[in-house]
This record gives sequence, structure tokens and C-alpha cells, in this order.
Amino acid sequence: MKIDRITLRQVQVPLKAPFETSFGRMARKNCVIVGVYSDGMVGYGESVAFSHPYYNEETTDTIWYMLEHYLVPGLVGKEVTRPEEISDLFASIRRNHMAIASIETAVWDLYAKQNDISLSQALGGVIQEIEVGVSIGIESSVELVVQNVERFVEQGYKRMKVKIKPGFDIRVVEAIRKRFGDDLPLMVDANSAYTLKDAPILKELDHYNLLMIEQPLAHDDIIEHAALQRELRTPVCLDESIHTLADARHAIDLDSCRIMNIKIGRVGGLANAKNIHDLCLERGIPVWCGGMLELGIGRLHNVALSSLSNFSIPGDVSASKRFWEQDIVEPGIMMVRPGVLSVPTGAGIGHDVCEERLERMTIRMFQGIA
Repeated sequence: MKIDRITLRQVQVPLKAPFETSFGRMARKNCVIVGVYSDGMVGYGESVAFSHPYYNEETTDTIWYMLEHYLVPGLVGKEVTRPEEISDLFASIRRNHMAIASIETAVWDLYAKQNDISLSQALGGVIQEIEVGVSIGIESSVELVVQNVERFVEQGYKRMKVKIKPGFDIRVVEAIRKRFGDDLPLMVDANSAYTLKDAPILKELDHYNLLMIEQPLAHDDIIEHAALQRELRTPVCLDESIHTLADARHAIDLDSCRIMNIKIGRVGGLANAKNIHDLCLERGIPVWCGGMLELGIGRLHNVALSSLSNFSIPGDVSASKRFWEQDIVEPGIMMVRPGVLSVPTGAGIGHDVCEERLERMTIRMFQGIA
């Protein structure tokens, strides 16, 4: 397929309620929607970086710059046979994984549509329905977190993830276990808020039957996580530390984690995400798909990825109504029964993008033409 033109739209959408982690509070989502066109068809991708460089070094503004000045000029007018070629095309660009992923995922969607297959099928997915979990942000009190957990338990979500930070950790987990018992699938996510000096606190979490502790130490660390894992019974899950297939291999070799979170944007696209999935499957490391407060386009890419066989833990791939009053895709993503999403079987991402809604949400636009 020859890439005729590529459009960029920065959209801004308010969340239904602010979402807080250890590195900040967010009330609205800014992201870039990428449209890649060929032979009268369009594939869509969505950037997942936040407006601030606290999760990693990328932001909505840096993604826009990279797309406008490097990625769009590097792809528009090119002939592409398979989406995997995009990684090779941009191999000379260092990092900027989320920017590359936003255009690479659009090519995957376009490729699947042109071949009249679902994105899941294009990736080799085998799971038809995925169990989904939910991520619960830090609140002003433990009681509010417990209330949020109760609300999502009632909605049928299969796994609860609560954000923690120093001073807001043991009390939260203890309160949830006291209210719901040990059978509730529960994990915590620290977003790199601790150091090895905090190991005694993290070891206390061993008493609460957690599925995992996600990214407790530095965002770029593998070595100290290995030391921490040796001290814990609870599996450590790595998120921010894993950017490449080599990172994943090193973490497994060092026993830095026993579970891995795969995020499409963080690793540079669907092809790289699939390669990391395949490595983890070979090495016996279960994986799950993390979320970045995506709109429907990014969320549907996550659903398709989660249909691969080693995604055995419910991911942060919640329904549209979890964060948005109105999503950008039509129909919105809905659970087919409590805690379960169906993997779309229609061509590409399987849902239509509402052009009128996209236009209304857009705050700036760019177009590259061959």
C-alpha cells in the first residue's frame, strides 16, 4: 500500500473525574490522533503520552513535533507491504517510542482494513473475549479508594489495581482486604515512587495476598528490582523499565520481575509489543496490557493486543464509560457481561471513528500529502 497522506489532530477531552497517581493529577486528556490514508481507506492510531514528562520523557507536544518533522515526512509517499516495516523505517530515530507507536498502530489498522481482517487476526490473536481490570487512582482518603473499589466490584471488573505512594500504601491495602477479603484479585502500582530503602514497607505488602507490585522502584531500573524481588514473595511487575525486547530479556535473565506489563506506546508499537509477548511466553512470564487513559482508538488497539495467548492477567482495558462521557469511537466500548470485553471481529480496530466528534474535540491539525 502506498501512503497517500497522513493527518494529525491534537484532541482535548475532559475526564469524567480527575485521576491521580504518585506523579500527578490529571483532569483532561490531550493526545494526538493519527490518520494514515491509502487507496481511499484510513487507519487510526492514538498517542498515549501525557501533557507532562512524568511517566516518561515524551509529552503530547514532543509527539506532535516528532510526527510533524520526522515521522510523517518519513512515511508519506512510501510503499508499505507489512506494518512490521515501520520499525525498520524509523530505526535510526532514538527513543520517541510513543510517537512512533502512534503512527505504527495507524498503519496496522489500515493494513487490517485493506485485507478485510480484524486487527486481532492480523496480530495472530486467539482469545475472543478478554477479562478486564480497572485502575483506581490515589484519593484524598483511604475511604474514598475503598468506595471506588466497591463501585467497580459491583460493575464486575475482574481485577483491582490501586495506585500507591509513600504514606498512602499499607493503610489502603489493609482497608481493602478488610472490606472485601483475600479473594478479591488485587494489585498495587507505585509508578516508581519507592527506593530500596523502602523495602521493609514493601515487604509488609507480602501479608495481603497481592497479585503483584507494579514498578515499585526507579523508572529506568532493572538491577535493584532484582534485589527487591529476592526479598519479596509477591511478584514484582515491571512497566516503565521495559522499552525494548532487550530490556525484557535482561529483566527476565536477572529475575527482576515475574510478571510484565506490556504497553504499546511505551515499547514503540504493536510489532515490538508482540515480540515482547512472544519472548515472555517462551520464558514463562505472564503478561497483561496496561492502560494510559486511552480514548477508544488506543483502547481498541489494546484489546486486539490482549487477544494474544499469553495475556493471562486482566489488563487495564476498561469500557469507554470508565473515563469518558462520550468516546471518540462508535459504538463506545462496552462490556458484553460484567468484567468481559469482546474482541472485535470487524475489519481493523472494529469500531468506526466518529468524524464529527473528532472534529469537535480537535484543537490543532496538520496534514502531510505525498
